[in-house]
Amino acid sequence: MKRIGVLYHPLREKARHLAGQLQEFLSSRGVSSWQCSTWDEGKARPEIPGTDLILSIGGDGTILRAVRIVTPSSVPILGINLGRLGFITEIDGDEVLSKLPGLLEGEGWIEDRAMLEAQVEDKSLHALNDVVLRSIAVRLVNIQAEVDGTAITTYRADGMIVASATGSTSYSLASGGPILHPQSREMVLQPISCHLGLSHGLVLSPQCIVDLRVARGEKVVLSIDGQVELPLSDGQSIRVKLSPHVARFLRIHEPTYFYGSLCQKLRGRRYES
Repeated sequence: MKRIGVLYHPLREKARHLAGQLQEFLSSRGVSSWQCSTWDEGKARPEIPGTDLILSIGGDGTILRAVRIVTPSSVPILGINLGRLGFITEIDGDEVLSKLPGLLEGEGWIEDRAMLEAQVEDKSLHALNDVVLRSIAVRLVNIQAEVDGTAITTYRADGMIVASATGSTSYSLASGGPILHPQSREMVLQPISCHLGLSHGLVLSPQCIVDLRVARGEKVVLSIDGQVELPLSDGQSIRVKLSPHVARFLRIHEPTYFYGSLCQKLRGRRYES
């Protein structure tokens, strides 16, 4: 590896300090590097071309921002966890300096994660976790759902989630949805606090196209990975399908890591991004 980017959570002193330590370490190894806050996408994106690896310092929320910066390039990301849950992160902050030499020499493997693409009129937005329609007010909304052009039902709920396999352990899970294997390319269509319609989640094939239309008079916001929000106008619809892009992660644990860590990570540990 000749050039490595370091993206960090700007509000966490430990993340900023570790970013500095990693740059010093990389320099001592003759590796070129750059660093930037994940909240400054405009500054970070021009640095991506020619970068061999991204070190993301923070938690899962920081990785979601890092993926948005990297997309559509195929630069792999190593998630360094300073949060509490860390479903997507790979190693803890206190072990990265001891693990990094081996990774620079080619240890580890690359895991591809499917992403989603949401189309709203002429906008195209990509998500690693989920695409969510939710009520702005504290009230139920009516959302018509179609899959591959076939009407499914009109949900009367707090909102709707279309989740990737990665997002199946996030908001979708909290809403009662199933857990998918992280390398699965299927999607989950999951209502939020459903009052009328199908209360259970649907697992859809990677080829499916989901159309969600907001009923007239409803006030709804479109959320991408819980970080980008767009208000939708009366009767507006969105289309969600599998993205042509993937998120790539550098892993050091065995490919079966997901099963061994799932229960441990779900034992009520507080999430930080």
